Amino acid sequence: MIRCGLFLILPVLMMVSVLGISPAMADIYRHVDADGVVHFTNTPTHGRWDFYRKERGQVAASVRSYREIIQRYSNFYRLEEALVKAVIKVESDYNPSTVSSKGAQGLMQLIPATARDLRVVNAFDPNENIRGGSQYLRQMLDQFNGELELALAAYNAGPNAVKRYGGIPPYDETRAYVKRVKHYIDYYRKAGDTLL
Repeated sequence: MIRCGLFLILPVLMMVSVLGISPAMADIYRHVDADGVVHFTNTPTHGRWDFYRKERGQVAASVRSYREIIQRYSNFYRLEEALVKAVIKVESDYNPSTVSSKGAQGLMQLIPATARDLRVVNAFDPNENIRGGSQYLRQMLDQFNGELELALAAYNAGPNAVKRYGGIPPYDETRAYVKRVKHYIDYYRKAGDTLL
C-alpha cells in the first residue's frame, strides 16, 4: 500500500519542482488505520495522528518562534512568560499536535468550543494556539480577581466548576494540574529563557 502511494505522489512532486510551483509548507502527520493503511495529513483531526515530519526550513525556527510567540502574547495579555510556558509544559509538553481524550487541541490544549469563542481557526497552529490560550488565561485571571490558583483551576476544569465549588473543584486532575503548573512557573522563573 505504501509503495503504491509513493509511486502516485512522486510524479506530482516532480511536476511541481519542474514547473517551479512551490507547494504549501506544513507539518505532516501520519496515521496507520486498523487495516494497516498509512494515511498522511497536514491537519490532524484526532489524537491518533502522529507527528511525521516538520515542514522544510522550520526545524530550527520552531523553538525560536515558540519563544517569540510566548513573549509577544505574554506582553499583549499582561501575563508572566513563566506562566504561559508552564501551562504549555503541563498541557502538551510543547507538542503542537497533541489532542486530549476530551478533544482539547494543540500546545495550550484548547477545547474546540473555547477555541471558536477565542477566534482560533487552527488550534494546531502554534501562533493561534498560544494567542488563544494566553487570551483565555487573561480572561480567567480577570474573572477570578487575579487569583492564580483559581484561574488555573478554571483553565483546567472550566470557570463554572470553580464558581460552583467556590474554589478549586475537588477533582484530583484539577488539583494536580494546579500544583504542576505552579511547580513549572517556579522552574521557568529560575531557568529564564528555556522552554523545556
